Amino acid sequence: MSDISSSNKAADAAFSSAEAASARAAAAPAPQKPEVPAYFQQFLGFDFGIKRTGCASGNRVLGGANPLPTIRAEAADARLAAVEKLIREWQPSALVIGVPYHPDGAAHENTARALKFGRQLRSRFKLPVYEVDERYSTTEALAGGARDADAASACIILEQFLRSLP
Repeated sequence: MSDISSSNKAADAAFSSAEAASARAAAAPAPQKPEVPAYFQQFLGFDFGIKRTGCASGNRVLGGANPLPTIRAEAADARLAAVEKLIREWQPSALVIGVPYHPDGAAHENTARALKFGRQLRSRFKLPVYEVDERYSTTEALAGGARDADAASACIILEQFLRSLP
């Protein structure tokens, strides 16, 4: 009889755990496979920050990203002018931005700021902008010993995007 009782407790615990995971998933944005035309080859990636925005370039063929100098600008106009310079130099097919979330998937103040940055990029440069959940990208960059955590985070974000492409 105790085997059945233990079995029921285990099943109840598994069910409760599944319910909790389902609730967390409801808070997080649903992972989506971006529909990216196959002829889109070159991308610029950004790790948006109020004071610094990490930048990276990458391409579909190699599937990797390289760090670019971090944009150090607090004013939106100065930040967008620096992005414009990168776009002229690299001629990307599209842009990729990291969007931060809390560990449980909930949005926070910087989530809204990053999404606004994405809207500004779309509007000003008329390029497609893809969003990537960038939780822990800075932590990963710092753990990897990055000298410029912002540029390294932008590489991580862009490489995550490139891995998602068919």
